[in-house]
Amino acid sequence: MTASTKPLLAAPLPRAGQQRAWWRQPDSRSAWALALRSAAQGHDGLLLAITHDTHTAQVLEQDLRAFGGDLPVMHFPDWETLPYDLFSPHPDIVSQRIAALYRLPSLRRGILVVPVQTLMQRLPPTGYIAGGTLMLKLGQRLNLDDEKRRLETAGYRNVPQVLDPGDFAVRGSLLDIFAMGASEPYRIELLDDEIDAIRPFDPETQRSTGKLDAIELLPGREFPMDEAARTAFRARWREKIDGDPTRARLYKDMAQGIAGGGIEYYLPLFFEQTATVFDYFGANAALALHGEVDAALECFWTDTRERHRFLQHDPDRPILPPEAVFLKADEFFGLTQPHATLALRGQEPVNWARPLPDVAVDRAATEPLAALERHLAGTPHRVLLVAESDGRRESILDLLRDHRIAVPSASTLAEFLGSDEKVAITAAPL
Repeated sequence: MTASTKPLLAAPLPRAGQQRAWWRQPDSRSAWALALRSAAQGHDGLLLAITHDTHTAQVLEQDLRAFGGDLPVMHFPDWETLPYDLFSPHPDIVSQRIAALYRLPSLRRGILVVPVQTLMQRLPPTGYIAGGTLMLKLGQRLNLDDEKRRLETAGYRNVPQVLDPGDFAVRGSLLDIFAMGASEPYRIELLDDEIDAIRPFDPETQRSTGKLDAIELLPGREFPMDEAARTAFRARWREKIDGDPTRARLYKDMAQGIAGGGIEYYLPLFFEQTATVFDYFGANAALALHGEVDAALECFWTDTRERHRFLQHDPDRPILPPEAVFLKADEFFGLTQPHATLALRGQEPVNWARPLPDVAVDRAATEPLAALERHLAGTPHRVLLVAESDGRRESILDLLRDHRIAVPSASTLAEFLGSDEKVAITAAPL
């Protein structure tokens, strides 16, 4: 890739409430990531990057993390289940989602990458995540029996050994807990009824990896499981779903405090009113729509309505109508209207992101790297070579040294841009 001092995003973001279509965009997703990075750095607020599918979101997030520097890059993952599936999302996914919902209201700068299908899901109200968060710190009094009950009603699972986000275990005066949104579990040691130590630990080896003064415990699920919430759930079930509720296993399990598989598709029954991702960030957030978002929404609703038609007649598992669980397309676009919105639709290449000339290694030639040498000597731009891993970078460096091409290494794009080097090499999983 080449670097220049010109703005990477040729079309500036519009003002709040304005919408603009950009019919020129780079073919390369990495160039698109660089454009978003440039736009986000110049914008006073969050930039929400909305993609037409999950794969594009994953690739874009990966590239943004490689190029973003100190710019926060967040991902709000999809449940990765089909509408009305009989099983729940993996605990790691739930953990990432809850952590993102907790951070979003206070995030004033950065990029959030979301597939449009994920944006259609109705979410818990903003007060639920913040109100269900508990701070534990050294010296704090803690009754293990009370904390055990609190964690269970918050959606955490009481297990023999902590392995996944949402697990906790009590052993004597020790409380092991893998808090939602955390990268590793914590071991809380009590002296009498006071917290004497908080230590992160490796769930595989059970060895502590350091000490902490305090931790935050986010809710274990995207819905509450206390007695009041379960009672409200059953009352709304009887109000909104036809048929005999006692035939439904999910309804009966809820009375026992059991959240059955696929309970996420009944989330509106836990709350008087649900929210959307748009409720979690400020009014000055800007949106960038990548690809055929309209077509993706149409396809999503066609598939969802078909699944509802196929599954709605099961008396043992009645389901909510799609519009109760998901936003409709017109609701989605209505929520985007107050925000500055840039829709990237075209395929025409842009001047700042054109393909490089062929610089491939020609092993049959006398000088295999001649094309690369000509490009490095002739281009007016600075050049950053990108290898997909540290090992691959070392292999390329060996090849360059064999042909008397000296190239320094840079740990990140930001480090390269801040240096005086004309050419450098880095490792990034593009």
